[in-house]
Amino acid sequence: MTGVGVRRSGNDLLADLDWTVELDERWVVLGPNGAGKTTLLRLAAAEMHPTTGTVELLGERLGRVDVFELRPRIGLASASLAGRIPADETAHDIVRSAGYGVLGSWREQYDPEDDARAAGLLDVMGAAALSGRAYGTFSTGERQRVLLARALMTDPELLLLDEPAAGLDLGGREDLVARLTRLAADPEGPATVMVTHHVEEIPPGCSHALLLRDGRVVAQGLLDDVMTSENLSATFGQPLELASRRGRFTAIRR
Repeated sequence: MTGVGVRRSGNDLLADLDWTVELDERWVVLGPNGAGKTTLLRLAAAEMHPTTGTVELLGERLGRVDVFELRPRIGLASASLAGRIPADETAHDIVRSAGYGVLGSWREQYDPEDDARAAGLLDVMGAAALSGRAYGTFSTGERQRVLLARALMTDPELLLLDEPAAGLDLGGREDLVARLTRLAADPEGPATVMVTHHVEEIPPGCSHALLLRDGRVVAQGLLDDVMTSENLSATFGQPLELASRRGRFTAIRR
C-alpha cells in the first residue's frame, strides 16, 4: 500500500498509509476501536478500493484487476463472513465451498480431492468432529476453527484474520493461539496478517507489527522493535506497561 487513504462521509478511516507485507512475514495489526484496522483488512482482501493511493495485491493493482479472480488467492476469516453463513450449513460444506468463493452449497461440483482437503483441514484445526454438524449449533470457538480451516482451503498466498479470538473464553483463546503459532512456524505457510485489539492474542511466531490510531500509523516494523510500552501507550492513548514472557505479551495501565 502506497499513500493509501480511505475517506467516508468526510471522515478519514485511513490516511497516508505506506505498508508492505512480504511473502514470508507474519504481521499483527493492533489498535483501539475505530483505528482503521478492519478497513485496512478489507483493502488487503480486495473487498474495497482506496480513496487515494495505490494497493498492490499479489502482483496486481486494485482497480486494474478482476477482484473475483484475485480473491481465491486470499484466505479470509472475519466476523462479517461468519454472519453470512447459513445456520444449517455443515462444517464440511463451509470449508469445501471456499474453492468457489461462495457461502451456502448450491450446485457446485466437487472432486474427491476437495472433500479430502476439507476433511484434512478440519482435522488440523481440531474440528473433525464438527464435519457433519450444522453451523448454527457451534460454539464461538468451534466457529472460529471452522472459519480458519475455510480460509486455508484454497492454499492461499495471503491469509487475513480479523480478530480471530473475539468472543472466545480463556481456554478457547489459548487453543486458537497455539494453532496460529504452529501455522506461523510453517515455512510453507502463507503470508499472514492478523488484526486484534489485545496484545495477549498475539501468537508467538509473529514477525512484524503495525500499530494504528485514528487511521494513521503509530509504528510499524519488526515485532520486537515496535512492541514497546511507549508505542503501545501512544496507540491506545493511555500510559501502558508492556511485558513479554515466553513469546507472549501482556499489558497493564501504569
